[in-house]
Amino acid sequence: MHRGRAVLNRFALPAGEAVALDRLEAFLNRAAPYGADRDRPDIDATSGLSEHLALGEISPRTLWAIADLRAEADPRQAPGIAKFLSEVIWREFAWHLLIDYPAMPRAAWRADWQDFPWQGASGALTRWERGQTGIALVDAGLREMRVTGRMHNRVRMVVASWLTKHLLTDWRLGLAHFDDSLTDWDPAANAMNWQWVAGCGPDAAPYFRIFNPAKQAEQVDPQGRYRRRWLAGYSGDPGPEALAYLDSCPPGWAIPAHWRGDGADKAIADGRARALDALERFRAAA
Repeated sequence: MHRGRAVLNRFALPAGEAVALDRLEAFLNRAAPYGADRDRPDIDATSGLSEHLALGEISPRTLWAIADLRAEADPRQAPGIAKFLSEVIWREFAWHLLIDYPAMPRAAWRADWQDFPWQGASGALTRWERGQTGIALVDAGLREMRVTGRMHNRVRMVVASWLTKHLLTDWRLGLAHFDDSLTDWDPAANAMNWQWVAGCGPDAAPYFRIFNPAKQAEQVDPQGRYRRRWLAGYSGDPGPEALAYLDSCPPGWAIPAHWRGDGADKAIADGRARALDALERFRAAA
């Protein structure tokens, strides 16, 4: 615990309302490419305001008023600002869902999914929690979260999909790990997003949404910068972030100094096949 706390202190962001307002101002000055770049964890394209919003250091109303005025004053930034505000709406929508359905962190939104045979705690879950799945983008995201208390949103979706689809593990176990790990934890957004990925939430898309982490990595981290940042031994000498993850881990975890992803392609293919087979059997038994 003490090792992890020391690492988190090194990577903690400044807190407070003044910092939140400054961060918003800085983002609005570079918001133009947000729509195109927001899914790229390898570049600094997002606002970085999630912690401030989650902790109430800035309100959505304040953020909206400032951003709306900026879009009027600077048409070059307006498209990016509009996309950014649409994402703020999703955060607020999650709260409306939670108010309407307080059991959302505990029970599937779709009643027909209450009895899906999710796997419980296992060695696979433990390896996922520790960033040892052997899937580069998944492990990079989980290690980023351990070191910083944050994880890029696109990577969160891939990480959650790997747990719920390829490993068929109960989404509530993943939700609990995020609850315990995120410094920008938001109870409504966390529950809504986990259910969305698991396929049991209030969403028109069915369960068969299965992210391919290798294809996702090609799209959102094309040069591998994000994966190199967080995976010691992925490519070249490890940087400070990758080493910080190793520093944070208890000795009993016995994390190898060099990350390995042997057999990733087969694990991805086999996991997808298992997920689709589980869905077919579940539907046949319904």
